[in-house]
Amino acid sequence: MTAGLVLIIGGLVFLSGSAVLAFCWAIRDGQFRNLSAAPLTIFDKDEPVGLPTDRFPSRK
Repeated sequence: MTAGLVLIIGGLVFLSGSAVLAFCWAIRDGQFRNLSAAPLTIFDKDEPVGLPTDRFPSRK
């Protein structure tokens, strides 16, 4: 019982610590600097922003 509890708590500490380190790394690396431009990167020059050009295949 005690060994299982130590493993669970140790795993939770490890996972939460990893998440905090990854978040700090992302902030330091500049991943959150320009959040408004990120959704626009999926559009290329041939596809205008906000106008869907993709179509689903029709059922026959």
